[in-house]
Amino acid sequence: MSDRLLNLKSPPIVEAVLDIDCDMPPMLALDKLEASARDAFRDHYPKFRTQFLQALHVEAAADRAPNVTTRQGIQALQFLQEDEKQLVQLRTQGFSFNRLAPYKSLDDYLPEIERTWRLFVDLAAPVQIRVIRLRYINRIPLPMTAGRVDLDDYLKLGPRLPDEDKLTFEGFLTKHSAVESDTDNRVNIILSAQPPENDKLPVILDIETYKSGNAEPHNWAESLSKIQSLRRLKNLVFENSLTDQCLKLFQH
Repeated sequence: MSDRLLNLKSPPIVEAVLDIDCDMPPMLALDKLEASARDAFRDHYPKFRTQFLQALHVEAAADRAPNVTTRQGIQALQFLQEDEKQLVQLRTQGFSFNRLAPYKSLDDYLPEIERTWRLFVDLAAPVQIRVIRLRYINRIPLPMTAGRVDLDDYLKLGPRLPDEDKLTFEGFLTKHSAVESDTDNRVNIILSAQPPENDKLPVILDIETYKSGNAEPHNWAESLSKIQSLRRLKNLVFENSLTDQCLKLFQH
């Protein structure tokens, strides 16, 4: 199953992210890679950002005032296309490829993912792959009538109230975690509501599939096989979480 087989004219994808977490060389410093990474990615990703991480450490004892120390370091080098809809990240824990809406199909982005991954491997020399993670964030605007919507009309995987006659949802947040027995792929499914707008109830369906296990960074065929398997599970979860009536919303 591929993204195209879903046959959605207007897919509700807000952002798609591929993370490949790696064991990195112990002495790796991202700031030392910045100049060479800028040269490597400049042609396709002319914009650059540095993402910092700040850690706060507090030591407290009964007989003295707390001792507070802070530490700041580079978490990622981010390379963005001119319209900032697509970016590549060199992270302290590995590699990321982000694509914002409009989103086509994973098949359309795989050649670029492979190309930028190989650049990352040449630059950062990861020791081995630990986890491959595929995440899709979907925003689904459900039609409301007189300020209400029957969630069962649109969601197979949905929240329930203990007394639906007397209680009305003002919001919800649910999370499911599961493992696929045949592949040992894992999935996290988060369903949440946003405030209504223009007679619509926006619902976020956040699907994250991932696979743990050591892999050789230079063996792209193995990584691609895992990515395709995670994509198949993601599509399965997406389709089985929504009703046919809901899927029809994305055909226009």
